[in-house]
Amino acid sequence: MKKNVVFFLIFLISFAVFSQEENESKTKLTNFLSKSYYSINLGGIFYPFSNDNLIDGYKTETFSRNWFSGRLLLGHKLTGDLAVQFGTMRPASWFKYDNVNNIGYDRSVWINAWSLSLKKDFKLHSNTTFYAEAGIANLTRFGFSINDKEIYKDAHYASLLYGFGVQHKLNDKWRLSLNGTFLPKSTKQNQPSISQVSLGFEYHLQQLQGKKALQFANNDYFFPKNIFQVSYGTSAIGFGVNRFFGMSLKVGNFESFGIPIFWVGEVKAKHAFSLTYQRLIFRTEKIFSLDWGTSITAFQSELTNENVFAFSIFPVLRFYLLRKKGFDFYTNYSIIGPTYLTKSNIDGLDSGPKITYQDTMGFGFFFGKKRAYNFELRIMHYSNGNIFTKNDGVAVPLQFTLGKTF
Repeated sequence: MKKNVVFFLIFLISFAVFSQEENESKTKLTNFLSKSYYSINLGGIFYPFSNDNLIDGYKTETFSRNWFSGRLLLGHKLTGDLAVQFGTMRPASWFKYDNVNNIGYDRSVWINAWSLSLKKDFKLHSNTTFYAEAGIANLTRFGFSINDKEIYKDAHYASLLYGFGVQHKLNDKWRLSLNGTFLPKSTKQNQPSISQVSLGFEYHLQQLQGKKALQFANNDYFFPKNIFQVSYGTSAIGFGVNRFFGMSLKVGNFESFGIPIFWVGEVKAKHAFSLTYQRLIFRTEKIFSLDWGTSITAFQSELTNENVFAFSIFPVLRFYLLRKKGFDFYTNYSIIGPTYLTKSNIDGLDSGPKITYQDTMGFGFFFGKKRAYNFELRIMHYSNGNIFTKNDGVAVPLQFTLGKTF
């Protein structure tokens, strides 16, 4: 326990020192962010799974496929025509072997690929470019078993990733993309090739000019520079909110009711207590802000009452939905916050390595004189994003949060 507290204090102080380097007005992007972009691409994914991938004695006559897929990328421009990209690619739903051996077993194969790549642009016209991409992908495949017999093995390995496409520049911020992305076959891992064809866009962050940045900085809209929060949640109120935003809430005849923008987890926290510090990095005129945060969460598992600590650093996207005289109402969202868990096997479930990610989302208010106080409802999730084949994940129930701004 003492070791965990000391670790967190060092962690918090280091983060605070690092964050002091930001620009004071917060309406101008950091140099790094001013050269960054994000990309969202949707299209078809193709992987020729077949009975040949299963062990001898098992096969099916039919397969269920959903070709729809997505690829999300975060990019940073190293030069005007060279960028480094980090992202993930996966199908909307998993490939399924139907009625294996005609005895009623339907089994899915999960595929997920995280990638790190370089992208090089070649100018074709004033606003049109051809690009080539090459890098590595962390490919994870979840196979399946029947009656404790492994029919298709899990796999986790590094793969070559390459691609190409055409982009059209609409303006300084927006680019439209037609993309092809490929991962070659691996005979050693019994994995067929993966191909994706997609349409999407890139949004490039733009630095504000000094005069406009100063104008935004001096307006009357409230953006807290620092927030300290104390949170508590209990499984006594259930995991309905987690399941709704993970589109896994059972309602009437619906097995998957909700909105698919979050995750749940096999491990359930019985009690959870969090201390959180957030610091403003960037803000727009009125609606959006970006914070960096650090937190320590102590939770107790629901089945065996195991005590676990989580130490996290994370980004926070905050969107202000309503601004009134007495309060500001917002929603926030945070994903892929690097986290250290003090245990990896919880309640007999394997959540993967102790180094994992934290995700949170919530709704809240700033209120009181000078918006000095904060109330928030949030849910949390810990998992490694299927980077590893062991990823049962942790669900933290709805937390009630009180905060102080300064």
